[in-house]
Amino acid sequence: MVSIKDIARQAGMSASTVSRVANGKKHVSSDKRQRILQIIEETGYVPNKAARAMVLKKTSSVGLVIPDTFNIFQRQLFSIVERSLESFGYYTMFFFSKFEDISEEHCLNKLKAENLDGIIMLHEMQNAAFYEYLNKTGIPAITATFRCPGIPAIHVNEEQAAADAVNHLISLGHRDMVMISGDGFTFGRQRAEGFFQALTAADLTIEAGRVVFVRNYTAEFGMYGMRELLLRRGGGQDFTALFAATDELAIGAIRVLQDAGIRVPEDVSVVGFDDVDISNYIIPRLTTVRQPIKEMGEQTAWALHRIITGGGAIAEDQILPYRLIIRESTRAI
Repeated sequence: MVSIKDIARQAGMSASTVSRVANGKKHVSSDKRQRILQIIEETGYVPNKAARAMVLKKTSSVGLVIPDTFNIFQRQLFSIVERSLESFGYYTMFFFSKFEDISEEHCLNKLKAENLDGIIMLHEMQNAAFYEYLNKTGIPAITATFRCPGIPAIHVNEEQAAADAVNHLISLGHRDMVMISGDGFTFGRQRAEGFFQALTAADLTIEAGRVVFVRNYTAEFGMYGMRELLLRRGGGQDFTALFAATDELAIGAIRVLQDAGIRVPEDVSVVGFDDVDISNYIIPRLTTVRQPIKEMGEQTAWALHRIITGGGAIAEDQILPYRLIIRESTRAI
């Protein structure tokens, strides 16, 4: 088996220089890097991860806890986190979980079996044992998009962002509003709370049946939620605006409205949340709350790297800025 010393001998360079190139590090001249990479390709050398871990007492492995089924926002965030971790030299291991006890327990057991340098949670668990494990072991961990006591979190102010979205509708003259949200995960409840807070502050009546909670945050459930709202209103539309807890919910709802001959935004204005890529391409283009997905992903990876490498403590709660992006799906009445 070819070793790093064999590569160094053939290249006429030090083993440390070869190691930097093999592990994607900087500070090696382009001609040396090219020579080393050529020899690595010719010899078929593969860095021995296990041996490196024994020497450094670190595995350079980070676990990503992610949902069994991605929505568009999670897919975009996951991609940025993974690329950012790779730029720091980490290997990523994926731990999938559904929002149910058995799946979460299985995910936790798999995670315990690995020797990880850190954990990033892009999926909120309902099983308290998961967070007890993180706090008890002291393994470096970060949550993204939601908060967990004792663990640094990177997110936006969900309630305020939702309230700002509803206030935009109020500023356009809308008084009869409905909402579609999910019945799972903290962010859904926080966005619903922001909806209620904005209506209360504007002295608007909150009627029963104005909010539908669905099981997931996808376009499919947005369609289901809008059908339910229309059914509750006697099969017709007696509202002028909709706030949806995610862009995908909004997109599904718009499809049902259009199929029913209800125009967006002429008859109903619609606001979403997240500003996923597709929101700028649907017809009409969606007014939405923009989460800083790229910044969130990069900061999540950086914060974990800082903790792992002993760079110092970071704030437990890092709140990132958001923006209301006004497009074609809302209008004044």
